[in-house]
Amino acid sequence: MTLQTSSGDSSTRGPSGHETSVHNHTRYGRHAEDRSGSEVAGLWTLLRLMVRRDRWRAPIWILSLTVLTAYFANAIAVVMDGDTLASMVVFAKNPVMGLITGPGYGMDDITIPRFVVGMYGVFLMLGAALMSIQTMTRHTRAEEQTGRAELIRANVTGRHTQLLSALILTLVMNLVAGFLMSLAFFFSEAKPEPFTSALLFGASIAAAGCVFAAISAVTVQLTSFARAASGIAGAVLAAAFVTRGLGDMSAVAGGDLSWLSWLSPLGWSQQTAPYTLDRWAPLLLSAAAVIVLVPLGLFFQARRDLSAGIFADRLGRAHASAALSTSLGLALRLQRSSLTWWSVGVFVMAMIFGSFTGAMKEGAAGMPKEILDLMGGSRGIVDGYIGYMALYFAMIVAAYAIIAASGLRAEESGFRTEPVLATAVGRGRWVLSWTLVTLLGSLWLMTLAGVGEGLGTAASTGDWSLLGPAVLGHVAQTASVWVLLGLTLALYGIAPRLQGLVWIIFVYSAGMALFGQMMRLDDAVLDTSVFVHIGQYPAQDLSAEAVVVLTAATAVLVALAVLGFRRRNLITA
Repeated sequence: MTLQTSSGDSSTRGPSGHETSVHNHTRYGRHAEDRSGSEVAGLWTLLRLMVRRDRWRAPIWILSLTVLTAYFANAIAVVMDGDTLASMVVFAKNPVMGLITGPGYGMDDITIPRFVVGMYGVFLMLGAALMSIQTMTRHTRAEEQTGRAELIRANVTGRHTQLLSALILTLVMNLVAGFLMSLAFFFSEAKPEPFTSALLFGASIAAAGCVFAAISAVTVQLTSFARAASGIAGAVLAAAFVTRGLGDMSAVAGGDLSWLSWLSPLGWSQQTAPYTLDRWAPLLLSAAAVIVLVPLGLFFQARRDLSAGIFADRLGRAHASAALSTSLGLALRLQRSSLTWWSVGVFVMAMIFGSFTGAMKEGAAGMPKEILDLMGGSRGIVDGYIGYMALYFAMIVAAYAIIAASGLRAEESGFRTEPVLATAVGRGRWVLSWTLVTLLGSLWLMTLAGVGEGLGTAASTGDWSLLGPAVLGHVAQTASVWVLLGLTLALYGIAPRLQGLVWIIFVYSAGMALFGQMMRLDDAVLDTSVFVHIGQYPAQDLSAEAVVVLTAATAVLVALAVLGFRRRNLITA
């Protein structure tokens, strides 16, 4: 057989004498390079695939935020008359409410639209931010961790295609949600005018979501694990919330730290002040953040390998410790990093919030009577503040518990549960091990919150006898956290696809606990929240009965989780 070459083709003459033409690598290699050489090749094809995969998740996220907006606007308009609304001014000017909700623009001449924007806007922003973080992580780092991204990249797909497709999808979800929320608000019983202010309200929420989409575009490059990437983005969100809260609390109290609000993406959105100042300019900061962070994410992606992170994974020990030979030790190892970071964040937040107690006590004489009554009177304002913070930290730790419990599904979806169950570990034992670590982790975080709050309070007031009551008041609230943990586990065991419903129950319970009494709702309605039964100690007596009932309910829910997990099929590779 002879081989003849020319400038264009090479030929081979087979045994039959017929000449077969074989195109050289240069010609077809060039065309292949033209098709796949682009860093964003296949963008729209992959984007359509992501939309197809999120055909249920995206509408649920968008409609949930829209329905929440409609509920807040219509409920406030129906429940509050003119006198009731006027009485809300003193609550909106409470420094504690500034910490939780925002600077309270327009409360001097309060209207229902201003009240809704000022009191509930930040919670809608948190929802948009969480939507962005989860969507970005799901379509980028989670795809690499499971190996599906490698199959995508094996096609005509550019290096940046997946990240940009996920980013476009997330940004569009935020914009659509913001516009629908504007419509829901404008056509509500609140009757807000003009529409441009309603549009600004929706745009401010969408802007916060877009910023955290860009932040997630960076965090997914840093680590090779999806849970760690979303955890880093969540830590940035928590820091943004605390920074904004401290700035707004200082602004309401007439302090000198109001500038802190301008360091937070949530603060930028709140500074638009719809229906009061109607400022679009602060949204330029959100746009600038997106413009800076997206190229940074692309820069990091270009300098790492597929499935790797900018931060290299540490090599493990050559031999596993004896603790990892048990299911309980493995569950603790898998949750250790997350629990460590949550511990640091909760303790620092508690110390900071506790340090404001002295200022609250000194300013009690100038506070309106309604606030003093809410916080336990001028003599009991310290106890009232500690009790209120115990409730507040119960909500924060409940978010940890839900996320930690959801890790069971992540382990199963990542095909890591199957090897564990292939050993002598049974299904019930695996779920109970994970549950025990999360239960004790929640108790640990509430204890840390109590210690931090107590230390900050004692240091700012000089009264160290408050340390014990602060710790007890926070620890007692753990039972309400456990109920939401148990519900998350029960849904995992019975219907994993419905696990996200727990977040709706969480938001509802938190809203009732924070604002239900303020809105003068009936006790029967308030009792539907898991956070209102134990009592805000030391301002209120603790209900031992409520602690027992909530703990028993948690035990029943965990039992349902074990039973359901034993009966359903396992996700396998």
